[in-house]
Amino acid sequence: MFCLNMNVKDLPLSATLEINEKSNELLENGFKVYKLGLGQSPFNVPDPVVEELKRYAHVKDYLPVKGLKRLREAVSEYYLKSQGVRFNPDNILIGPGSKELMFIAQLVMYGELLLASPSWVSYAPQSKILGRNLVWLETKEEDDWLLMPDVVDNYCKNNKYSQKIIILNYPNNPTGKTYPLELLRDLAEVFRKHGVIVISDEIYGELHHEGKHISIAKFYPEGTIISSGLSKWAGAGGWRLGTFAIPDELKILADKMASVASETFTSVSAPIQYAAVRAFNIDEALQDYLKRSRAILKALAKYIFDKFNKVGISVSLADGAFYYLPNFSKFKKQFNKIGIKTSRELCKRALEDIQVAFLPGDDFGRPEDELTARIAYVDFDGKLALEAAKNEEVNEEFLRKYCSNTVVAIDRICDWVAGL
Repeated sequence: MFCLNMNVKDLPLSATLEINEKSNELLENGFKVYKLGLGQSPFNVPDPVVEELKRYAHVKDYLPVKGLKRLREAVSEYYLKSQGVRFNPDNILIGPGSKELMFIAQLVMYGELLLASPSWVSYAPQSKILGRNLVWLETKEEDDWLLMPDVVDNYCKNNKYSQKIIILNYPNNPTGKTYPLELLRDLAEVFRKHGVIVISDEIYGELHHEGKHISIAKFYPEGTIISSGLSKWAGAGGWRLGTFAIPDELKILADKMASVASETFTSVSAPIQYAAVRAFNIDEALQDYLKRSRAILKALAKYIFDKFNKVGISVSLADGAFYYLPNFSKFKKQFNKIGIKTSRELCKRALEDIQVAFLPGDDFGRPEDELTARIAYVDFDGKLALEAAKNEEVNEEFLRKYCSNTVVAIDRICDWVAGL
């Protein structure tokens, strides 16, 4: 017999990984499933980056705990060029995915975690594992589910006696929305006023559909940690390489995170770190890769937005990434008649009735009876689509030809709802 830590006793498998495993199990048993559950980039790792991995595949030595110096310098230069924000390479950490770095950051810092509702599925469970106090800050659909400065200000004014850490993610998972410049300025002012430490999860930054991502670190550099990696914009989720860029004012955090890393994961795979140097040097070849990726995702976002709004499923047009958080509340009466009263029941029934897998809104911090759900519109052969986008216009015909699983899945959702 043994005793479980109470913080993990009721902890389920990560929702995104669970839905992926269930979908794959159904596929292996001969069932057709449209996989809109796992948010994995459909695109191949850029060829120049793959070539670098081949070049350094023989490297077998342990690298420094904080990461390969050349890579940390490349990440520093990347932020200087793309955002005009300077980070000391000594304060940049390379980890086995940004998820692990976020966990270690919460472990090292002591304070309560603030999250906008909705937020990505793993932020809250990490705070639960660590026994930290978690506070959900409400957002509104009419504000595109974006966190408003007055919400932060009001909470902080009434709860003054603990350090506060907030994870701000944009372009956002699960909504696909991003923060406009003026709103970032206003949020930065409130965070500075209350000394809130910001972990700005910008893993989808390069997948802003117009290529115009702006970091809040431009307006609050002394209190912002930028979290990113290769998984989303470079299609390298399985490579497990994440980055943390930490300002000089929080240098002690970088050092203590490195201490924890030295006792846990030691260092990230050496060949992958060498290849990542090439990834963060975004030259003309990688710009072309990103341009085509954005064009495909932008066209899909517009197609889904038009289809959903036509039948009354509420969404705002996505700005980046590859997600939507549709609200099916308009159909609550019809769903209630067939026994659907929660977002989880909605997703279960969709998988049974139309073979489309997606995730309930309550996995992202929304009320379970709200009938919101997250879709990841990436069930297609990204390598084939990227190659076709070199010579073909990315329009609806293109989407039906090269992104057919996603298009069919969206059509099925719309037909299902319209037929209730």
